[in-house]
Amino acid sequence: MRTNIEIDDDLMAAAMAAGGFKTKKEAVEEGLRLVRRRKVYEGLLALRGQLQWDDSDEGWASARAEESRTPAVQEPTSSWAERPRAAAAKKSKPSPAGKTAASGRSQRK
Repeated sequence: MRTNIEIDDDLMAAAMAAGGFKTKKEAVEEGLRLVRRRKVYEGLLALRGQLQWDDSDEGWASARAEESRTPAVQEPTSSWAERPRAAAAKKSKPSPAGKTAASGRSQRK
């Protein structure tokens, strides 16, 4: 997305030097990633003390067994249904008596 913004030159120069960025775009994009990442971390920290963790060998074995039962990647179902060939063939019947679809339309120039 193309956006024009005013950024303090000293701040940009400091950020580019600190991060070793070659372009302003790289510096801005990394800053945006950092903000997004921080929000995710805050959500994880909010769960502190609410999650149960089983670090025993039996816990890992049962997790692996459960993981092997479920597919690794689930393909989303399509939002459109494919048309059966018979229905497609029915719709593309030739016109009667040699008439073409264009002959019924008025020609504008």
